[in-house]
Amino acid sequence: MKNLLKYIILSVLICGNVSTVMAQYGKQKKADALYNSFSFVKAIETYKEMLANNYNSNYAKRRLGDSYMMLRDPENASLYYKDVVTQPNIDPEYYLNYALSLRALKKYDESAIWLNKYKETGVVDSRIQKIMEDENFISNIYQVKQQYFSKPVPFNSELSDFGAYEKNGVVTFASSRDKGVGIKRTYTWNQQPFLDLFQVKHDGDNYTEANKIEGDVNTKFHEGQVTVSKDGKTMFFTRNNYLGSKKGKDANGTNNLKIYRATLDKDNKWTDIKELPFNNNNYSVGHPSLSADGKTLYFASDMPGGKGKSDIYKVSVNGDSYGKPENLGDKINTEGNELFPFVHNDGNLFFSSDGLQGLGQLDIFTTVLDDNGNIQEIINLGMPVNSPMDDFSFFLNDAGDTGYISSNREGGMGDDDIYGFDRIPLFSVRGTVTDAINHQPIKDAKIVIKDKDGIQIADLVTDEKGKYKMNIDRETTYTIEASHMKYQPEPSKIADSRNSKGKNEIVVDFELDPVQDVDILADVNIDNIYFDFDKQNIRNDAAVELDKIAEMMLVTYPSMEIEIGSHTDSRGSFKYNEALGIRRANSTYEYLVSRGINPNRIKKHEGFGEYNLVNDCKDGVDCSETAHQLNRRSVFKVLSMQRMAEK
Repeated sequence: MKNLLKYIILSVLICGNVSTVMAQYGKQKKADALYNSFSFVKAIETYKEMLANNYNSNYAKRRLGDSYMMLRDPENASLYYKDVVTQPNIDPEYYLNYALSLRALKKYDESAIWLNKYKETGVVDSRIQKIMEDENFISNIYQVKQQYFSKPVPFNSELSDFGAYEKNGVVTFASSRDKGVGIKRTYTWNQQPFLDLFQVKHDGDNYTEANKIEGDVNTKFHEGQVTVSKDGKTMFFTRNNYLGSKKGKDANGTNNLKIYRATLDKDNKWTDIKELPFNNNNYSVGHPSLSADGKTLYFASDMPGGKGKSDIYKVSVNGDSYGKPENLGDKINTEGNELFPFVHNDGNLFFSSDGLQGLGQLDIFTTVLDDNGNIQEIINLGMPVNSPMDDFSFFLNDAGDTGYISSNREGGMGDDDIYGFDRIPLFSVRGTVTDAINHQPIKDAKIVIKDKDGIQIADLVTDEKGKYKMNIDRETTYTIEASHMKYQPEPSKIADSRNSKGKNEIVVDFELDPVQDVDILADVNIDNIYFDFDKQNIRNDAAVELDKIAEMMLVTYPSMEIEIGSHTDSRGSFKYNEALGIRRANSTYEYLVSRGINPNRIKKHEGFGEYNLVNDCKDGVDCSETAHQLNRRSVFKVLSMQRMAEK
């Protein structure tokens, strides 16, 4: 992003007439003036002249290294930094700069030497700590299973192109191409034309020719990064501080970035340009990304009070009203640059950073959220999304299967280039568990999934329709088991995701045979019976349930055999509660026998006291009477049964 980083991080200075400066001062003053006005290409030429004349060479080398780093050219930067770090009394920041330039060139061992050198100076910098905390970071990230596959797009130019954003089959992006410009105006940073917004129509693998966006968005200065509302009628975009033919500057004459809003009119032109109220002449605000519900706008800024050089913020949006910008905090923001936020419709935030562990310069990261939307982890997207160079402007479509990034990596067509990517679709195993007799779905059947080594990796239960589904890895084999307390377990089955090219799922169904030790009581909606505190007598509500059981055993299932287990709450001693549980089991048994049930069909009636509590109402825990009541119960288990034959 040779023409971009300073543009997006801090500010853009529209260079004035430097001829007076060149005449008044010597080469160093000339070079410094060019450097300070971000005219790095011309500054490099002048600093090299200083070196050729052996004038203030150490200073010239420092500035040359810095200039090349600002142009995102680590190869040339490292050549000069190599000498700079040997200079006496050098600012420790140059140890870091040299380390980062080496890192961008994949010279990780050398980079580590200078990172340690930087750390040994006593500087406190969380970026270094994060890089050094995981010695295997680089090797690990290269081994991450690839989820994205990059592909070329046909609308790049030989100049800078970045920030692709797609909505309703139209891709909007920023470009330095000078198509349609009568007078070619160049940006002093890198001698390229100023950025404008362009659009192409996209259908499958086909793209139309790129044309400038219609309406009032483009001006004679920079326009960049856009985001569009869900209904496609409102666009937020980045532009230099310029509105109504008036250019704004800070006290130093710097023309910073601001976010503007445009509205799509009936002729499909973007008009009615308005500046957002939290912009400021004294710092930059840019890279807008609107949440799916349109209520939150994310952006990057170097406003005072941030964590580092550029931080990511969010602000609430309510029509034409905006809240107070909120810094996203140090889980995301570092002492470095955090830029180009993109919030997906599922709520995940993607952004670029050179302060988090990466492969080189700017890398793209994503957040991992918990059920409440809180950030739990930051993940580097790995290759090929990231490279040793700058990677930024991530966009992912609503379906999550295709998108765009921007990068100045090797092999591109121009300066910054846009790359499309396809994300490997999630692969899943799904199926249905049914009753082998009546073919009805079985709810709450337990599904256990094991890897090829027999280690359980997940378990889940079927839904109301007997269905289950889980994401698994491709090119792997799994063992799947299905079971239910009322059914005989079916032999395990193999789920093989190998050779699944063109498929996103495999289906593994189960049919389970009913067994005779079924809990029939649940089928006829018979509940456990309950007892009063410190009592074993059968209450009226319990008698109703026991009468149902007796009728079922006498009429519907004349050969059914059961067991009875009775329990208490935790109040009282263990010994006392064991005896009370036995008395409750006896009461339950005697009631059923009194209703005509053959005692031989009640194979066991046991009291367990307080050993099998159904909740956390243990000794010393303050529980309500309702909670204690759940533990004072008799439960039933069917051992065998056979329905009365129909006549």
